[in-house]
Amino acid sequence: MVARSARVRDLPGLARRAELAAGETYVVVEQSPALTSDRHERLRPGLNHLAFHAGSRERVDELVKEAVAYGWTLMFPDRHPYAGGDTHYAAYLENEDGFEVELVAAS
Repeated sequence: MVARSARVRDLPGLARRAELAAGETYVVVEQSPALTSDRHERLRPGLNHLAFHAGSRERVDELVKEAVAYGWTLMFPDRHPYAGGDTHYAAYLENEDGFEVELVAAS
């Protein structure tokens, strides 16, 4: 999915909500006001990360550069872009809340 729109908004008294949309497909991530921690821990039960097909290797590299402006940090920089294996070209990014995304290049 290549996001055609993205937005983050605060819903008064409810949650912080991030939305990514591409056509009829969308992903919504909400942060509840009733948090038990201030950071997502990917190694605990629940969501580890979301993976997205990101297009070509060049597009993955472009997205990694652009992601910094949106608060994302490259994970495993010493093994990038093969942190997922010798034949798996991808970028693993983490935001300030501890959420991880994987941007996978077409093989």
